[in-house]
Amino acid sequence: MTRPGDFTTRPELRGTFGVAGSTHWTATAVAMGILERGGNAFDAAAAGGFVLQVVEPHLNGPGGEVPILTYSASRDKIEVVCGQGTAPAAASAKGFRDMGLDLVPGTGLLPACVPGAFGAWLRMLADHGTLPLREVLEPAIFYAEHGFPLVSKIVNALRAVEPLFRNDWPSSAEVYLSSSGHPKEGDLFRNPGLAATYRRIVEEAEAGGGSRDAQLEAARRCWYEGFVAEAIDSFYRTQELKDSTGERHSGLLTGQDMASWQATVEAPATYDYHGLTVAKCGPWSQGPFMLQQLALLRDLPLGEMPPDGPDFIHNVVEAAKLAFADREAWYGDSAEVPLDTLLSDTYNDERRKLMGDRASEELRPGAPDGRQPILPDYELASENSIDVNAMLGVGEPTVSKAGEEETDSNGALRGDTCHIDVIDRWGNMVAATPSGGWFQSSPVVPELGFSISTRAQMFWLQDGLPSTLMGGKRPRTTLTPSMALKHGKPYLAWGTPGGDQQDQWSLSFLLRHLHHGYNLQEAIDAPSFHSEHPPSSFWPRLAKPNVLLVEGRMPKATVEELKRRGHDVSVGEDWSEGRLSACSQETRNGMRYLRAGANPRGMQGYAAGR
Repeated sequence: MTRPGDFTTRPELRGTFGVAGSTHWTATAVAMGILERGGNAFDAAAAGGFVLQVVEPHLNGPGGEVPILTYSASRDKIEVVCGQGTAPAAASAKGFRDMGLDLVPGTGLLPACVPGAFGAWLRMLADHGTLPLREVLEPAIFYAEHGFPLVSKIVNALRAVEPLFRNDWPSSAEVYLSSSGHPKEGDLFRNPGLAATYRRIVEEAEAGGGSRDAQLEAARRCWYEGFVAEAIDSFYRTQELKDSTGERHSGLLTGQDMASWQATVEAPATYDYHGLTVAKCGPWSQGPFMLQQLALLRDLPLGEMPPDGPDFIHNVVEAAKLAFADREAWYGDSAEVPLDTLLSDTYNDERRKLMGDRASEELRPGAPDGRQPILPDYELASENSIDVNAMLGVGEPTVSKAGEEETDSNGALRGDTCHIDVIDRWGNMVAATPSGGWFQSSPVVPELGFSISTRAQMFWLQDGLPSTLMGGKRPRTTLTPSMALKHGKPYLAWGTPGGDQQDQWSLSFLLRHLHHGYNLQEAIDAPSFHSEHPPSSFWPRLAKPNVLLVEGRMPKATVEELKRRGHDVSVGEDWSEGRLSACSQETRNGMRYLRAGANPRGMQGYAAGR
């Protein structure tokens, strides 16, 4: 077994005032700056979230979405702020099939959903924040207006989609390219159009005067009923632009869709596991997938299994396969989800019997309450199919190849996601996973300076599924922040980008921390793995049954034993699995102790605290 000291890259940060961690050092610094100025965790997370939209435009944007988990010390409970926008009212599975489509395209105008991130951040600020909107948006406006240094991943993404922008998406070329080409690594990049959009929102919100709450509501109306909605409505009605199908389509998203939507606050789905109450978003996301894995693993002696050993990995992966099968058969916003049964002891005791010593190649959903499952029609990835690594660009990636960005002839480049966690000195916690609206996913709305979410690609066009495309419904997002109570007290906030892998990486982090005593940074840095067993949540929805990816640092003996047990093992780069960050708190002798860690992979994620 590899010991934590053999691979830890950084110390676990510790303090008593506040901690933050995110996928980009600038967002972390901004969040800590807000805490230093007297803001709380909700102010800090929102400010950091808005900055992520600017400094990681290939990973998320203002036109994207965000699920947020909040713990309010004054209310003493975890809540979900749902910033996942719905499909346009005009969208339907039959309508898309009538266009000759068997899948929702992964890029372009057709897969747009209502951009929910702005509404969700404002809903959280209205419910829990303390600072005025101007102070929260000021850092994002500054970086959009004055520039930020481009990291290599942004430059590689721009290089890959440059032909698409120049030939088919001129509004995107105007923002991201110049006559001499794309910007270079280290260049200061500015987006004055986005800065002007946010500045106008602040100014219009303040022009009416009134209280902080009144200004937040005025800003929300600017976005969903005012000039932002008007610009989106006009662009999506009047343009026909190329998407991942290779054809040109107009959009369905309208101003009325925008005006009809508001961020909601919901109770989380929870599961009690070895002294922790783990909280996730509901089954409109893939969040309960992690809870189902915990239910399947609950009675196994995981603490006796080295976390880089074959027994640990085999059992975690086989549990994931069963939970993935239930996700495909039962999760979605278009039908009632039998979540209580899916998380029940009786159901999981029976399902656990399917976990044998050999790797399963099947996708085996259960029959909760006697209901017979229906799986979507999906294709298996093969040498003759579309290259899944190249085509996942329309959604969040699995694992990247060092130094490469891949694109197909229609410009479909892998997108990604961000994450941010904050805990303040009062004990408030936030875990949020912003995503969508990547610049490579859809053309920039010219008057606004940003792109719109393509999350509708996660619906199926097959009738009768809980994730069948329906107007006004939420796509079953992969975005899935995590939070946990420890013996009923607020404890842990964490998460990662990574599409279908998010809850796999988040789970293995939790198990290493809980069962093996790894601190936050050790649990993040440890060699990790993920299964590609289910159909991808992203266009073109291919599956790789029984494929297991492990980092190159995994012991060779572990890899060989996993192969012997029947896993189709692929060994990746040494530091290629996940982009986790995490913050925790515990109270001892009346003093609150805070901790934080962040992912070294990709050299962008950082934690801060004191």
